Amino acid sequence: MIGVLIVDDERLTRELHTKYVERMPGFSVVGECAGARAAVTAVLERGDAVDLILLDMTMPDGSGLDVARHVRARAADVDIIAITGVRDADNVRAAAALGVAQYLVKPFTFATFRERLEQYREYRERAAAAAGDATQSEIDALLGALRPTASAPLPKGLAPATLERVATVAREAGAITAAEAAERLGMSRVAARRYLEHLVDERRVERSSRYGGPGRPQTEYTWR
Repeated sequence: MIGVLIVDDERLTRELHTKYVERMPGFSVVGECAGARAAVTAVLERGDAVDLILLDMTMPDGSGLDVARHVRARAADVDIIAITGVRDADNVRAAAALGVAQYLVKPFTFATFRERLEQYREYRERAAAAAGDATQSEIDALLGALRPTASAPLPKGLAPATLERVATVAREAGAITAAEAAERLGMSRVAARRYLEHLVDERRVERSSRYGGPGRPQTEYTWR
């Protein structure tokens, strides 16, 4: 389980991000902080419980960059994802120099939040698998795991809300056919297939063949 510390001076934002994290398998909120000083103290006192900080960049008692500097200076083994409304390029460069893994600009949808945390989880998994001397391909995959992937444009006739419903069903099922998705969502198989194929284009699912039943094999969509 990946322990997440949420740092933001706005209570409603902390509550929203907590709800988002709770919807992510493999992640758990281990604490919330309303300021920079409290964040540094929480990281130093809780040790191994905090794996990831979701860090605001502007707070009354200090900036997110201040928090990152203090954490790095004390060699705390924790990763940081900046979540902020600050778009200043100098701030982004400073955050990158301090090892901030992702920089997520408010406001954003849950789908974007989920994508970034899934990328982070993949990064951790690849890092664990590449223990010791890594090959060049392992290094490239490890560095590439944290790079945001551009979503394919939504084709005409596809609705964002329905796409997320199909994505949720596919994620919960692990592997699903268009017919199974259509039955669960109360839509036509053709429509379900169009949405699943778009998820393939977005690299959120993989397409394969399911064998074992009578007749031709079915196309199966597996959540990545």
